[in-house]
Amino acid sequence: MSNYLIVIVGPTAIGKTQLAIALAKYFNTEIISSDSRQFYKEMSIGTAVPNQEELQAVKHHCIQHLSIFDPYSVAQFEKECLELLAQLFVEKDIAVLVGGSGLYTDAVLYGLDHFPEVPNEIRRELNSIFTTQGITALQQKLEQIDPAYYQRVDIQNPHRLIRALEVSIASGKPYSSFLGKKPAQRRFVPLLIGLHGEREKIYERINHRVEVMVQRGLLEEAKRLYPHSHLNALQTVGYRELFAYFEGKVTLEEAISEIKKNTRRFAKRQLTWYRKNKSVIWLDYDLPLQQSIEYVHKELKAAVNAKK
Repeated sequence: MSNYLIVIVGPTAIGKTQLAIALAKYFNTEIISSDSRQFYKEMSIGTAVPNQEELQAVKHHCIQHLSIFDPYSVAQFEKECLELLAQLFVEKDIAVLVGGSGLYTDAVLYGLDHFPEVPNEIRRELNSIFTTQGITALQQKLEQIDPAYYQRVDIQNPHRLIRALEVSIASGKPYSSFLGKKPAQRRFVPLLIGLHGEREKIYERINHRVEVMVQRGLLEEAKRLYPHSHLNALQTVGYRELFAYFEGKVTLEEAISEIKKNTRRFAKRQLTWYRKNKSVIWLDYDLPLQQSIEYVHKELKAAVNAKK
């Protein structure tokens, strides 16, 4: 097998995009994004989409290729990404996958888990709970039924909470018990590179990024999207908090503070997700780029030799 997929993972705001571009240029290849927040063309500032200079430096795929009005699932992403990789590997031996959405990355690497059918009445009841009692009721229910998955999931995303709850209730088993089954066979060898750093440094980077987003016009972007706030694509950090501000539930200062806090929580969950994968090779985020490239190249050569 001569096809290798370099996968860059790690918490938000850690510098994954910069490293992915440097590696893609070094290996003369292309980048696929597995960041589900960056799929939508209407969302730019709040999702930290690579800027035009970055997008032009290396060819990117799965960046702002959808509309928030398009129904889209992780299964569709898995299929499209595998087809795209098959095309790339016709001419290239190496491709780069980068993103902070663990579920989407794992779908490409290992395939999706199979879940039982869920009766419509269970789904309707959970949606009713969300409508009448709010997201806190769903969070408490999931923490009780499946504490393991509660530690991994974005607890501010009602759609993820409802999905986990409906499977747990329908099957009588925790949602997490259906995860991590036998991985699918892939026609490439993955090399997983994780970026990490001291928690306080990561939090400082997150807080700074949020402040920059606000300066760049995050409030105006969220205001344009607010009429569609019910859409699944917009159930994400950076927009939900500002929607609450538009509804008069919090002040602007409180909303921005909540964005920072919820982004820090999201980063913590990302690290929890990736650290369970023992095949991830961790690098300090502040290593000089050239040093990181050399390290990845060395690990890639080791992987090639191991296959001989």
